[in-house]
Amino acid sequence: MKSSYLRCKSIIYSDHAVNQLFKRNISVNEIEIIIESGEIIFNYPNDKPFPSCLLFGFVGERPIHLVIARNELEKKCIVVTAYEPDVKVWDQNFKSKLK
Repeated sequence: MKSSYLRCKSIIYSDHAVNQLFKRNISVNEIEIIIESGEIIFNYPNDKPFPSCLLFGFVGERPIHLVIARNELEKKCIVVTAYEPDVKVWDQNFKSKLK
């Protein structure tokens, strides 16, 4: 399912996300591209304080996973973390973990 309904009035970056983006050389522009066009590959409805999801998308040739918590009431997206999926952990499509 495409994440087109993940439209956000605002995007908030957790302290952890800011640190990880810097360490992993992932830009705010890349995050916004994934939020706008990424595919939700997992939902975590019981996460607290807000339900979250794992988005996947490509920016150019670069695969990126993005964990977003969603405050639906205020239409805010909170970036929890972002990373390039590891081929040793994820399948060739980066959508399912290897067993």
